[in-house]
Amino acid sequence: MSTPRRSASWFGAHGRAGMTARSWVKNQGYSDEVFDGRPVIGIGTTWSELAPCNAHQQRIAEAVKRGVWQAGGFPLEFPNMALGETLMRPTTMLYRNLLAMQAEETIRANPLDAVVLLSGCDKTTPGLLMAAASVDLPTAMLTGGPMLNGKYRGTDIGSGTAVWQAEADLVAGKITQDECYFIEGCMSRSNGHCMTMGTASTMACIVEALGMQLPYAASWPAVDARRYAAAQQTGQRIVEMVEEDLKPSDVLTRDAFRNAIRANAAIGGSTNAVVHLIAIAKRVGVELTVDDFDTDTRDVPTLVNLQPSGKFLMEDFCYAGGLPAVLKELGDLVERSAVTVTGRSMGENIAGAEVHNREVITAFDEPFQAVGTGTAVLRGSLAPDGAVIKQSAASPRLLQHRGPAMVFEDVDDYYAVCKDDDLDVDENTVLIVRNAGPKGYPGMPEVANVPVPKKVQDRGFDDIVRISDGRMSGTAYGTVILHVTPEAAAGGPLAFVRTGDIVSIDVPNRRLDLEVPAEELNRRRAEWKDPDNPYPRGYQRLYYDHVLQASDGADLDFLVGKSGSYVPRDGH
Repeated sequence: MSTPRRSASWFGAHGRAGMTARSWVKNQGYSDEVFDGRPVIGIGTTWSELAPCNAHQQRIAEAVKRGVWQAGGFPLEFPNMALGETLMRPTTMLYRNLLAMQAEETIRANPLDAVVLLSGCDKTTPGLLMAAASVDLPTAMLTGGPMLNGKYRGTDIGSGTAVWQAEADLVAGKITQDECYFIEGCMSRSNGHCMTMGTASTMACIVEALGMQLPYAASWPAVDARRYAAAQQTGQRIVEMVEEDLKPSDVLTRDAFRNAIRANAAIGGSTNAVVHLIAIAKRVGVELTVDDFDTDTRDVPTLVNLQPSGKFLMEDFCYAGGLPAVLKELGDLVERSAVTVTGRSMGENIAGAEVHNREVITAFDEPFQAVGTGTAVLRGSLAPDGAVIKQSAASPRLLQHRGPAMVFEDVDDYYAVCKDDDLDVDENTVLIVRNAGPKGYPGMPEVANVPVPKKVQDRGFDDIVRISDGRMSGTAYGTVILHVTPEAAAGGPLAFVRTGDIVSIDVPNRRLDLEVPAEELNRRRAEWKDPDNPYPRGYQRLYYDHVLQASDGADLDFLVGKSGSYVPRDGH
């Protein structure tokens, strides 16, 4: 006799509990046969008009339902907290863990045998995957797909990346505010998430590289019919996964994370993947550290020529062969035996992949950027627990640099003076923006890539070194050192830097140092006072008290690990 489905504890129960569960679902027009023991599939969306990247998920959900019905399942759609990167303040990263907690509890508390999770915007993908990892029911993810290429005066422009460029040009007086308004409409001309290799596109590729999403699903444009075909196929496949009892713990192995890390390097992906992958790994008990993002990628070249590191956009990447083509190009660097939600190995998934445009996806032996241009992890007296830099988006001349610090207590202080012609700054200055980490802001916002001061731009320099305990949008570029850990608000050395101190950066040798004598640094540390929790109540207070540092994934300490998919007690 087969084991009863989890949902049978609700829909197969006798007496009042079973009657209540079935009767109130019937008010939606379902007939008796949906309660015959077939798999109940939850379709968890992050749809909201306040999350523009995910605003088309209702249609995607309908396509998933179609596939579930076809395969003999019973689909039930449910909402999750929507994290709209472009609208939420102070930062969606503050709420990633809240989404993970809310989705985890929603999945566990309801009569579900498996879930399909629909994401898209930056933090919705890792947040939902963290939840799925902690519940460990059969799960497939489907990201929402990128927007179509932006078009501006005969050229392609990328979401996010065009914003940073327009902001810099506006500061420099090269364009007007009216031109910025025009660029906005050119940049966002369809449903979908950012079509640059920003965090949304990166995490979509990461989920596919982890084996949690069907092949090619990361790159189909949001408005492409094949996006909806993939949704239908995902609905069919999740029903089969219930029969196979194929769970996230079967897929999210060390090999899967190694594939994701190497894929991120090959696509020139966002540094935000570091924080998210560590958080996901901690949910399933896989040992993953920030150093793995350096050591596991030393042999990986950047193969994908996409903005912000390159020229093309996600629509081009899709037509060039998508992520399977990249993974196949990596050859033996891919752990081909890794299990995936298809029920086949990663090697089987990518066996037939082809590259259709060598400008977009370059060959391994003739890469877009050489081996060692991915994310580098720096350590030293300024970052004892690590900091990261996206080498492919940095200026080669600044990868080894020594200069005087100019320190700003927060990003608002910098913006207040960045246009001043009398600012004491030049191309050798090292800008430091602190108090932007998990506790300091709070939430670790994407503010580290502050624009180059107008005075420096006027001197003909479009990049200088910037250092922060905050994050940077995956759509951004420049020589920006991020995730400095411990953060300033937690008493890390970044809190003790003073304007005029000499900072040394040596990316090839993975060093980030503050050239201040140990005695002086100790004196400054002794004068520093640990700030009190500034939040009187609610989630922000909880977050401040329990958030981990970036090097540990910035999850809440009590959410690390998993509780499983136990059936909650019947309260009737």
